[in-house]
Amino acid sequence: METIVLNVEPRECAKKEAAKLRASGKVPAVVYHKGEETIHVSVDELALEKLIQSAESHIVDLQFPDGDSKRSFIKDVQFDPVTDKAIHADFQFFSAGEVIEMDVPTSFSGESPGIVQGGKVQVIQHSLTVKGVPSNIPDHITIDVSGLELGQTMHIREIPMDDYEGRFEIVGDPETPVVSITAPRKAEEEEAPESEESVEAEEE
Repeated sequence: METIVLNVEPRECAKKEAAKLRASGKVPAVVYHKGEETIHVSVDELALEKLIQSAESHIVDLQFPDGDSKRSFIKDVQFDPVTDKAIHADFQFFSAGEVIEMDVPTSFSGESPGIVQGGKVQVIQHSLTVKGVPSNIPDHITIDVSGLELGQTMHIREIPMDDYEGRFEIVGDPETPVVSITAPRKAEEEEAPESEESVEAEEE
């Protein structure tokens, strides 16, 4: 998994401080780890947007002004319901060899019989929560759909994991649907023939 460097600055946790930060192009955030004190920071809005809009997950190397750094990952992001901009982020840092849980984007490969018949891939889970040491967690999970027939759905328990050799575990209800092959939309319906009443009305 690729490591991305992200500069952060300590911030005060005071009323109206968050609004001032957002107005200046910064996003308030916290960095935490179980059993340790939470650190309040701010990050550049554009740098954070680039990170969260990536199609892959990353380890984030948080760089502080004093030269200190913390290896972490994004645990949660809150978005403005109107503008859809990030308004707060949670980072969780970890120690070497620690088992963590993080969300990893999904991607899909293979041409299933259902697709050959004109079906479409409907992605239900755009990311999955996985558990493992960071060095074993991929930047995305590629799921082979070549076995899916038209109308079939793949659930978490059915995801082919041979390529990953048990390096991590997918967390969640095994019955959660992940992807399905939906039937093709019917061709445009032929126009219905005009009724006798409408024909007569036109002749009048």
